[in-house]
Amino acid sequence: MALVVCFGEMLIDFVPTVGGVTLAQVPAFLKAPGGAPANVAVCISKLGGSSAFIGKVGDDQFGHMLADILKNHNVDNSGMRFDPSARTALSFVTLTAEGERQFLFYRNPSADMLLQKSELDIHLIEKAVIFHYGSISLIEEPCRSTQLAAMDIAKNSGCILSYDPNLRLPLWPSADAARSGIMSVWNQADVIKISDEEVSFLTRTDNPNDEDVVLKRLFHPNLKILLITEGSAGCRYYTKEFKGRVDGIKVKAVDTTGAGDAFVGGVLKCLASDANLYQDEKRLREAVVFANVCAALAVTGRGAIPSLPTIDAVQHALQTEYQV
Repeated sequence: MALVVCFGEMLIDFVPTVGGVTLAQVPAFLKAPGGAPANVAVCISKLGGSSAFIGKVGDDQFGHMLADILKNHNVDNSGMRFDPSARTALSFVTLTAEGERQFLFYRNPSADMLLQKSELDIHLIEKAVIFHYGSISLIEEPCRSTQLAAMDIAKNSGCILSYDPNLRLPLWPSADAARSGIMSVWNQADVIKISDEEVSFLTRTDNPNDEDVVLKRLFHPNLKILLITEGSAGCRYYTKEFKGRVDGIKVKAVDTTGAGDAFVGGVLKCLASDANLYQDEKRLREAVVFANVCAALAVTGRGAIPSLPTIDAVQHALQTEYQV
């Protein structure tokens, strides 16, 4: 099977056992593995694809637990590194009554920020068909330079580069730094997934549906697919040849953590087995529907990785409730 390599952070999300309260009011937390690139890797594997993760965790109980979780989900973790002098990152997540999230991060610095270029598994990257990454690793050195080096290796070996900025504004020094950092690698990606909120943030527009803004400022000449997710409302897609929209799937959201990662995992699973689907609108729409179902199922449980759907669950949903 075509390999998807995911690069970036893996951490522990502490998710409240009840929603609609502040961190101080939460009576207890559920420990859940997370980190967007790792979530994507696990999702692809649970969907029957082949994936690997490259990143750094602490040489502590949490770090080794995360490595074991990847292994138990059949994700190749040979590209993981363990730092004896830095801890695995932690994130405390608050949930509103609607399942939306707010984050409090513990990274001072955390191990994921300290991955060195010399620690990259170059052979693993060169085996990939798709190389997927986010923007959090671009915030601090040395991880920023390491990510840029990994992207160059992947591009030179013929990989499709997949980018989900996954904006976490509290981690950046400022909003302007976030915009600059995210856009610094924008034109290198072949596939980009962003949310409508991220469109507004990056373009400074109050109307993320303004197609002139999207096409002129976000769709760069070498981009194969631009996907703009709108939560439960659906997803817009843009290629050089066509554009359109696929309605979302309505479910009762328990925790939206990992929904975007489940969507990305669904898209990349399809793209890994059909690298030219962006040239056929029917096939691309089918991939987006598949990804929408992945995201919808992911929000019905607590935590990111624990709630990612299996291929059987997605196929059952497609055949019953979500026929299109």
